Amino acid sequence: MAEKNMLELRNITKTFGSVVANRDVSLKVEKGKIHAIVGENGAGKSTIMKIAYGFYNADSGEIIFDGREVSIRTPQDAIALGIGMVHQHFMLVEAMTVAENIILGAETGSAAHLDLDKAESEIRKLSEDLRLGVDPRALIEDLSVGQQQRVELLKALYRHADLLILDEPTAVLSPQEIEDFFAILRRMREQGKTIIIITHKLDEVLAISDEVTVMRDGRVVGNVTTKDTNAKELARMIVGRDVLLRVEKPDAHPSNSVLEVEGLSVRGKHEIAVDGVSFTVRAGEIVGVAGIEGNGQTELVECLAGLAKSMSGSVKFDGSDITHLSARRRKELGIAHIPEDRHRRGLLLNSDLAENAILGFHYRPPIASGGFISSAAVEKRVTDIIENFDVRPPNAELLARALSGGNQQKLIIGREFELEPRLLLVSQPTRGVDIGAIEFIHRKLIELRDSGAAILLISAELEEVTALADRLLVIREGKIAGEVDPKTTSVEDIGLLMTGGGE
Repeated sequence: MAEKNMLELRNITKTFGSVVANRDVSLKVEKGKIHAIVGENGAGKSTIMKIAYGFYNADSGEIIFDGREVSIRTPQDAIALGIGMVHQHFMLVEAMTVAENIILGAETGSAAHLDLDKAESEIRKLSEDLRLGVDPRALIEDLSVGQQQRVELLKALYRHADLLILDEPTAVLSPQEIEDFFAILRRMREQGKTIIIITHKLDEVLAISDEVTVMRDGRVVGNVTTKDTNAKELARMIVGRDVLLRVEKPDAHPSNSVLEVEGLSVRGKHEIAVDGVSFTVRAGEIVGVAGIEGNGQTELVECLAGLAKSMSGSVKFDGSDITHLSARRRKELGIAHIPEDRHRRGLLLNSDLAENAILGFHYRPPIASGGFISSAAVEKRVTDIIENFDVRPPNAELLARALSGGNQQKLIIGREFELEPRLLLVSQPTRGVDIGAIEFIHRKLIELRDSGAAILLISAELEEVTALADRLLVIREGKIAGEVDPKTTSVEDIGLLMTGGGE
């Protein structure tokens, strides 16, 4: 009789120093199914899958693959067995082509005579079979985030993976890209592939998976068939308590204009990214910006934060022109910025949490005085952020890169909130963040609004931006396509504005 399970993990335990990441974890993944693994940041989801992929080695326990016990000490061992993994942060070389990235480390022929034509032909066929729409000769730097995600899939499939592990696969995709991506996963399942998805997004779990394993505090706390559960039950298992799945917020009471943008244009990598945009954000309100990623949101926020220059137009803050002020000067005036790319713009990954907690504040009282940094002030700042924003593990000496994506995000949000900003520019606030932390961050944003701050919120999560925003701007091709009331406008109508489908 054919083996029913593609992967079985038995009694896996893994520690990092004094931290127990996985404690006696056992789970089974059935062949030809899409299996979701859910849990809070730090629950041990990524660690257990990195053990299955050979990225980490377990302290104890067994791995059974396709019916036999195996030793997976390295990713090469996993790849040889037919296991592929797509990591949360893509591992692509931007200056190389799709084909060159895919064959990197799995080259056809000798190093002196790489058969790139053969590789491109195989990659093109794989892409066509799954209707991925990826050109093997395209440069990675010219591809959208969604297309880069497909390249990562192709990389695993090119190595003949039968089991695919996807770590937060939709964290950087737009709603439309997620729909397309799920269609691809379903086609892969039809072809007999087994897929494991590590995710925080319960609506996606319910939409795409066949089975769900729930983890909490390094343990498995539940295994359920997807059709027999719901978002509320999953959230309760994940967090260990009832969770508000949609933020509750009182009506806004906006007052004076804090941010005034007039005719702002910003150049992108190849063309004009923001084209003559005008809007205001008032104290005591959240103005949301909805749009498919790549329509100028990144360039708009980076220009407002002082990280990119404008081509034309003006930016006023509290009535004063700040169009040509530096990022540092804007922060000193009370403008905080939570960037969409936490690695490139938000953190020093090879520095500890204490150093990251004072970024942008390191030269100002109470952190610095007379040219010297106060270690007591630094310790207080990082301790406050760790405690108030539940950063795990709570160790100020850890390097930022040692944190999960969600805990990195909480560290950045805590740091920017410490500024007590007059204006908060926030992009993708809950990207890669678990269900309990999402509830917490949403509540913090509402509290900041109600304290009188002005907030400009950019999110690819349509449900998030409509739940939080008091007014919603829709951006398309660098222009404001419309302003709507999120309380009275349907998601479908907003989607039509985002795509131009209503014209």
